[in-house]
Amino acid sequence: MTLDRSPRAIFVFWFPLALQWIMMALEVPFLAAVVSRLADPAYNLAAFGVAYAFAILVESPVIMLMSASTALVSDADSYRRLQRFAWMLNLGATSLLLFVLVPPVYDVLMRAGVGLPDPVAERAYGALWLLLPWPAAIGYRRFLHGVLIRSGRTRLVAYGTGTRLITMGATATLLSTTGIPGVWVAAASLSAGVVVEALMAMTMARGAVQELKQHVPSASSVPLRYGGIARFYYPLALTSFIGLTTKPLLTFFMGRAPEPVESLALFPVVVALVFLFGSLGLSFQEAAIALVGRNLEYARELGRFATGLALTASGVLAAIAFTPLAGAWYGTVSGLPPQLVALAVTPTRIAVLMPLLSVALAMQRALLVQARNTRPITLATALEVGGMALIFPALAWGFDVIGVTAALAAQVGGRALGVSFLLWQARALRA
Repeated sequence: MTLDRSPRAIFVFWFPLALQWIMMALEVPFLAAVVSRLADPAYNLAAFGVAYAFAILVESPVIMLMSASTALVSDADSYRRLQRFAWMLNLGATSLLLFVLVPPVYDVLMRAGVGLPDPVAERAYGALWLLLPWPAAIGYRRFLHGVLIRSGRTRLVAYGTGTRLITMGATATLLSTTGIPGVWVAAASLSAGVVVEALMAMTMARGAVQELKQHVPSASSVPLRYGGIARFYYPLALTSFIGLTTKPLLTFFMGRAPEPVESLALFPVVVALVFLFGSLGLSFQEAAIALVGRNLEYARELGRFATGLALTASGVLAAIAFTPLAGAWYGTVSGLPPQLVALAVTPTRIAVLMPLLSVALAMQRALLVQARNTRPITLATALEVGGMALIFPALAWGFDVIGVTAALAAQVGGRALGVSFLLWQARALRA
């Protein structure tokens, strides 16, 4: 596949992926708005934040399958081997969620560990059962989306996610009239959306898969073996797992920080707005892997595009966070009561740098993945989480900062530490 690397060509290739991530970023604000308009919004929003954080954590082994298939799948043999590898990961992730749902295990984790009040713990338990299809559906569609990206069919990725969003909205609208807890409405809607998206990906990837089956590898190419896949993927999976511990970790901290219920209720709503702009960076990772070149020969062109993207994403979030638009978003769009709107503004302002840092993170990860050097990515994520684990207690317990504000400050500080390490590591690749 020959691709142009002009700014316009990069934009055309990347934008459908950005649209996919933007649509996914809208899921949580939409569902939070639904939950906040149903009975017991504080308890249900808190349970939604907890259930979503743990579902994402359980999903962590499959998160990087899109990057892996974008980088590794080049012919029929590599497709089949990585597909089998993906199904093993999907089975493991689903089994892990089932283990969490064993009542004694759940009680130790959520009640004794996180310290959730009973109304929140009970609602979150039902939500996790409804999210049981989530890990395998996400893993399967991420594997196939990588195949589509590598073949240049990025528009199809966005079409599938659009269908997911429509399915989720229709399910939420229907279930919101049934009287079940709002967090269960949200969880069932998420599961319905990702299952439909996975089925769409299976259908849309048929053309790309047929092309792979017809591709004859050159005599000099090295066959992809399971051992090689495991060595390549293990640091990426560990990266996802370590990175996704941040939400449960911060949830644990917020449960013991000032104003815990308010913080647990606000956290998913504030993070959702920040993620909406940070997703522009996350979407850039697979585009950069596909476009940077096997020998990183297009790193300069991708770097210039990334710089403009980073400044734009953080600039727009700042325009919301430091103007009355913040109150309109949280009060009108998200439907939060006035007391929660007031508490949401400060953490949003602190998080203005997150989109910029997300783009920088995506660019450096793409360089390392394409260079088949994934271990530094894991180390950077460990530094990021370690930084959060130090910053949050210092702010919340040392200076009595409200939990949600301390959590966003910890995320910014930890991400800056991880990105700084990756910049140092990736510089050596281009030396």
